[in-house]
Amino acid sequence: MIEREASGTDIHCWPIRVYYEDTDAGGIVYYANYLKFAERARTEMMRELGTSHSEMTRTEGLSFAVARCEVDYLKSARLDDLLEVRTRIVEVGGATLDALQVIRRSEDEVARLKVRLACLNRDGRARRIPASVRAALSRFQQSEERVE
Repeated sequence: MIEREASGTDIHCWPIRVYYEDTDAGGIVYYANYLKFAERARTEMMRELGTSHSEMTRTEGLSFAVARCEVDYLKSARLDDLLEVRTRIVEVGGATLDALQVIRRSEDEVARLKVRLACLNRDGRARRIPASVRAALSRFQQSEERVE
């Protein structure tokens, strides 16, 4: 889902329910699953922009790979929580893009991820992000690393 902020910029919001398989023995979300939640949200954002990962691979021979990820775990999410992943593109470079993703439960921030993605060809070499993808991503771009 795309949400328009008062500033006129868009932010991508994706709901995620915490299932039993996402938790540890204590019913708390296992730390690595936050990465999965963020990946799913980025995939859905691309799909909503009309540029799915599979289409980009098929038509351009390119795909995105995580080059760097920094995560701050702020609060524990638990079984049956309804979370929302809010994604903002911070910067689009030649062959990379930086995203900020905030995972929230209602108004509480649960995790904050700074992710750098690299655009790669089938041989794993960095390639420029296609102009059409760059234009689509600009919809979610803001210069500050802030997602409210």
